Amino acid sequence: MENFTAEEIIQYISNAHKVTPVKVYVNGNFEGVEFPDTLKVFGSETSKTIFADLADWKAFEEYNKDIITDIEVEMDRRNSAIPLKDLSETNARIEPGAFIRENAVIEDGAVVMMGATINIGAIVGEGTMIDMNASLGGRAVTGKNVHVGAGSVLAGVIEPPSASPVVIEDDVLIGANAVILEGVRVGKGAIVAAGAIVTDDVPAGAVVAGTPAKVIKQSQDVDSSKREIVSALRKLND
Repeated sequence: MENFTAEEIIQYISNAHKVTPVKVYVNGNFEGVEFPDTLKVFGSETSKTIFADLADWKAFEEYNKDIITDIEVEMDRRNSAIPLKDLSETNARIEPGAFIRENAVIEDGAVVMMGATINIGAIVGEGTMIDMNASLGGRAVTGKNVHVGAGSVLAGVIEPPSASPVVIEDDVLIGANAVILEGVRVGKGAIVAAGAIVTDDVPAGAVVAGTPAKVIKQSQDVDSSKREIVSALRKLND
């Protein structure tokens, strides 16, 4: 999409047919079954795909080692306590490479971009965009129509459990690589400048910048084109 304008990219995303690719491993009696061309089907009597805990697989492998001719084991975690969230009923746009853990909440029309991380207990509000490589720590909360800029961090408070979570109210714009520390509340319609480190609450409608972040003006003084939330980017299939 080189040299496309922002408006053309927005239109492209808005009009794109949204899909949810899945891998389905299934056992059954499929003799005589004709699969539609839209499915890619693989498998035979001599090849199996197995999902298991490593310890269970090792026990099976040891018991059946004389009949096994070749093995390929894929493992992307070790002693992991929290699985990834089942997104099959999530009414949002989730792009490849996003990591969303179980018991995170993704509200309708939200957008989670590539490389973003949403930890357990975090809430992504309706119509909110979590941009590339941004991180929402455990229990962090965003309201509606928020933009969390690329590389930004909303600190988590799983440990210590007594700490108050980050709360981002509706219509807040957070610039790239900003850091919002635990216990901070950012008021409705506020703007956090790129690279800011926010250690104290931000009043509604304020613009903060710097390290630590300080109020520098009001959001009403910022050109509307620089704080626009584009609804077309949140559009799902009709």
